[in-house]
Amino acid sequence: MNKEWRGQDYYGRPQLKAAPFNTWVVGGYMFLAGLGGKASILSAIADVVRPGSETVVRNGRYVPLIVPTLGAALLVWDLHTPQRFYNMFRVAKGTSPMSIGTWILSGFSLFSGASAGLQFLADRRGGKTGMAAMAAHIPAAVFGAGMGTYTSALLAATSTPLWAAAPRALAMRFAAASVASGGASLSLLEEEGPTRRALDAVTAVALASELVFGSAQSRAYRQKGVAGAIAGGHEAGQMLGAALPLGLYALSALRGGGGNLSRVAGLLALGGAFLLRVSTMQAGNRSASDPQISFRFAQPDNLQPDNLEPVRRPRVRGRRRAARRARVTAGSPRSGRPPPSG
Repeated sequence: MNKEWRGQDYYGRPQLKAAPFNTWVVGGYMFLAGLGGKASILSAIADVVRPGSETVVRNGRYVPLIVPTLGAALLVWDLHTPQRFYNMFRVAKGTSPMSIGTWILSGFSLFSGASAGLQFLADRRGGKTGMAAMAAHIPAAVFGAGMGTYTSALLAATSTPLWAAAPRALAMRFAAASVASGGASLSLLEEEGPTRRALDAVTAVALASELVFGSAQSRAYRQKGVAGAIAGGHEAGQMLGAALPLGLYALSALRGGGGNLSRVAGLLALGGAFLLRVSTMQAGNRSASDPQISFRFAQPDNLQPDNLEPVRRPRVRGRRRAARRARVTAGSPRSGRPPPSG
């Protein structure tokens, strides 16, 4: 917390505006994006390391369809003006999280849709369409790696204090929650057996990682002075959304894995991942509307390389030598030579 700031604000008025988005709609899109992206990755990995896991691979090609269908519909609907979505394709800017996210979503939608369509044909006709579905699945998984984390970059790039206070911890927490939701969705669609137990183990590890990153995030919030936005049970609720399904997965593993406990844990993991996005959106708006939080975060001590990348001066070869030669020519006192006469 900043010691120089003593609570002054501008007559109690907020200096920032809360995001105009519907937190449930945008939070739902973030949840679906992470779920679809990580389900595509996990199924692609299962196709390589676990021969005979045809059910997981097939489901991993169908589940991501929720992103270009329901997820994109939620995103366009919340923009209120559909033309805004078209305008995002006019540029490709590497320094803009919105531009990068637009092309990640587009690439993932294209290849996941192709993979699902080819998988549908393979299920009906067989033949070489299965190999074509695999070929489309690989780039879909590559784009899926960014689907769960680019949304955190969108939030962290704003001036909202809670979102910008711990960008790295926010990204890692979103990534862990995405893996947990992707693994839980595939596990719920899988029959009893070793593949389902492996998916449960992956989901449990992701939930444990989410708790670790959540603790680091809370510690950063306290250091930056924005922890007031998650007060009143908000932080405990987020932690419970990961701790409760993790405990059920552990209990299920002690009983041999699988079973109804595993399914209940999967449903809770999905609900926790969804509520994490929604509650993060709501807490961010609360931090922007509270002048005590926004003014505290705007102090110079918070503008460190964790939030702002330092400006690096380009290295110029021979810079010191050229400066020394210029001083000698000008006869500066530092050169040790008298200035030239007349």
